[in-house]
Amino acid sequence: MRLPEVCDIHSGYTARNRLEPAATGGIPVIQLRDLSGHGELSAAMLQRFDLEGLADRYLVHGGEVLFRSRGDRNTAMVVSVDMPEPAAVILPLVILRPDPETVVSAYLAWAINQPDAQRRMAAEAQGTNMRMIPKTVLERLEIPLPDLATQQQIATIDTLARRESDLLRELADQRHRFHNLVLAAHAMQAPQQGSTQQRDTTR
Repeated sequence: MRLPEVCDIHSGYTARNRLEPAATGGIPVIQLRDLSGHGELSAAMLQRFDLEGLADRYLVHGGEVLFRSRGDRNTAMVVSVDMPEPAAVILPLVILRPDPETVVSAYLAWAINQPDAQRRMAAEAQGTNMRMIPKTVLERLEIPLPDLATQQQIATIDTLARRESDLLRELADQRHRFHNLVLAAHAMQAPQQGSTQQRDTTR
């Protein structure tokens, strides 16, 4: 099914001037640089800006999917359902509001991030120095749509697989650091050149 059949698609807010962090108050703002990780996006990492009175179509409340329409990685991420307050979304991010009776948010993000979907969008991308996926291309994108139970299973397995990969990378890093500490200790404890041995000056 095409994306407009399973979710509403809205462009993020266009900031005409440079955004300045709010001294007090303000609302959390989601920018492209905030979508650097995987999985869900949480409000804890967001800066606050003076954008009070923004139209509701630019706000996310949790459970939406955000799509990176510009840059090298045109992937999607789920907004955490634990958002304590609405957050504003800034272009070039695109907001996808899934129909909960049709599609699971995490599955929607997973489907958009799959190699086949990525290839199809890349084939219609615009720009040379900075790749951009127009909203019309996103609206034409088709994804497989199994039943909700299967979608949830796929999303859960994907989350566990990514968590496993993160843990394996962390374990490899810890092992590398441990090996370096052992080798450094061995280097310090070994006989030092010129200090524990006298040079043989005779022939």
